[in-house]
Amino acid sequence: MARRLAAAFAALLALFLAATATARAGEVPLRALGRFDGWRENALVGYGLVTGLSGSGDSRSSAVTRQALRNVLSRLGTTVSETDISSRNVAVVVVTAMLPASANVGDRIDVTVSSVGDARSIAGGTLLMTALSGPDQQVYALAQGPLVVGGYQFDAQLNLAQRNHPTTGRIVLGASVERPVDARLLDGRGGIAFLLAEPDFGTARNIAAAVNQRFGPGVALVENADRVRIAAPADARALAEFISSVQDLTVQPGRQYRVVVNERTGTVVAGGDVTISPVVISQGDLRVTVQTRNEGSQPMFFSGLAGDVGSLVISNTRLDVEEGRNDATVRFGSTTIGDLVQGLSSLHVDTRRIISILQALKSAGALHAEIVVQ
Repeated sequence: MARRLAAAFAALLALFLAATATARAGEVPLRALGRFDGWRENALVGYGLVTGLSGSGDSRSSAVTRQALRNVLSRLGTTVSETDISSRNVAVVVVTAMLPASANVGDRIDVTVSSVGDARSIAGGTLLMTALSGPDQQVYALAQGPLVVGGYQFDAQLNLAQRNHPTTGRIVLGASVERPVDARLLDGRGGIAFLLAEPDFGTARNIAAAVNQRFGPGVALVENADRVRIAAPADARALAEFISSVQDLTVQPGRQYRVVVNERTGTVVAGGDVTISPVVISQGDLRVTVQTRNEGSQPMFFSGLAGDVGSLVISNTRLDVEEGRNDATVRFGSTTIGDLVQGLSSLHVDTRRIISILQALKSAGALHAEIVVQ
């Protein structure tokens, strides 16, 4: 008897654990749904020179390059005139980078270097020290180092060979942070705001419910479809630990009823539960081809003996009619996109025609989802 009770208890426990895992299967971490207001990257930009090019830099007609090179040489203690500068081993570039939301002095970040002159290639070049500034015109990082370019261009005697874009390169960890940056997460009311990447009132409600269940009623409040305000702890020293605990919460996101269509690759991605109303689909095509063939009739005997006898051009027209091989007329009841695509695929309807059918269903009001065309 005891063994039977133990076996029954074990079976009930397994069912409970399976049900719990199924209920939580659709939940995702809060950090995957958005970000906290104030926690973002910052764009940096600078203007500099790339040297060491093998004759593929800016031409002498680029006055900006000559002026920039003169400025660099003057800061190094050398004075030259414009007539002394005729090398094509230098290129003027714009340097861009993204500064993290929290950065300390000495941290390294990646930079992207792009030519702004008429240089053919910056492969093999070295970026001279370039100051990277933010929108407030303050210098936050210094970039310098050899470039890594994923392309090339070689030309000789009007022969050209090029791969990818040789006028853009990267320097991994090529900039050093010179000014610390700390994100400001607290607003004027002593709280923090979580911003949803995909605005949805259902998801915002679930986030607020999860926070209130973990930290107590009234801690989180839905302000908008893309904004949930969370009361911060009174002790500022506990703010980092509090935000970490909030990020670790798992939330059931709201359903986004969308069908993503990529016409270039013929790809269709949709949730399997996106529904369509009862509909009849008639799919097929008729190809008509008209070919004209011109033939000349050249007299052999009379040509040259009579002035009014000449060649005759005869046009023969051929009409070809070809019906589609995978034509089909299908009736679907109230079903899902998954069933529709599976049914059309079983009829050997190609992907691009399925895309056209989905667009026609949306126009007819039978597809209850947003179509996103990429």
